[in-house]
Amino acid sequence: MSKVAFLGGGSFGTALSVMLAKKGIKVNIWDRKFSVINDINIKRENIKYLPSVIVPAGVTAFTDIEEVISDSEIIVLAVPSHVIRDLSKMIAPHLKQNQIVVSIAKGIEEGSLKRISEVIEEEIPNNPIVILSGPSHAEEVALDIPTTVVVTSKKMEYANIVQDVFMTSKFRVYTNEDIIGVEIGGAVKNIIALAAGVSDGIGYGDNSKAALMTRGMSEIIKIGTVLGGKTETFYGLTGMGDLIVTCTSMHSRNRRAGILIGKGVSMEKACEDIGMVVEGIKATRAFYELKEKQQVSMPITDVLYKVLFEGKDPKYGVYELMSRNKKDEV
Repeated sequence: MSKVAFLGGGSFGTALSVMLAKKGIKVNIWDRKFSVINDINIKRENIKYLPSVIVPAGVTAFTDIEEVISDSEIIVLAVPSHVIRDLSKMIAPHLKQNQIVVSIAKGIEEGSLKRISEVIEEEIPNNPIVILSGPSHAEEVALDIPTTVVVTSKKMEYANIVQDVFMTSKFRVYTNEDIIGVEIGGAVKNIIALAAGVSDGIGYGDNSKAALMTRGMSEIIKIGTVLGGKTETFYGLTGMGDLIVTCTSMHSRNRRAGILIGKGVSMEKACEDIGMVVEGIKATRAFYELKEKQQVSMPITDVLYKVLFEGKDPKYGVYELMSRNKKDEV
């Protein structure tokens, strides 16, 4: 593999670029922001999204998207979920059929309620699509801290290619043919991480977080299996693994935003303070609609939606969760 393109110069895309460049792979990054391009090419650092990490010489940043993708074997869509459709439309006319399109976004599309791979496939029907997911904070990947992720695709031979390209001694890549489970697990965990942050912001403790994570897993499995995912997938990296890391780490923008909201900061101000997209907020709205459509019980998602979009007091939301009718755990 001689060249990989990243469309989007955010934290995770930059971290993966650094990792691949250390492996000897030529990497091109495209971003809309001239400041990001200049910082990478001149200062060898992505100051806005991944400060204090040296970007190797094997990484070059561009503002011309056609130039970035023209001779790249793998093209990584390194943008938030709500940008995926527009970016896919933008690049579709310039792709060759043998180029592999990889998405690292976690979420579903608002409105259509479609998974990311479905959105990409609608706009780029003739290229293989691979999803990369799992517990992988950019800040740690960039520092070569051991990390494991999972890749999936409708055509697993292409997931195997991506596995080979991205695998290093510090970045272990598994494959999983359950594309629905991998995508849904990675999306719903953002909701639970946001709720865990709200719990922290209120001042609740480890007992509360353990309850949220455990019952959150139940919600991931409920909606995921109804949509066609396999239960065992949700106990793997893209379900349990991702849930653990996003609920407990201060690297998690979902948890950090939740902490601010739990302290009484408005949703809008919390997002402004974080300075990056908080996927859990969009996921909460989308999965609230999806659970209603599928008639699936997701009480944590339900309460968080009302906190975010209907002004419910977070403490009263917790009271409602704790005061529901008694039931068997399983």
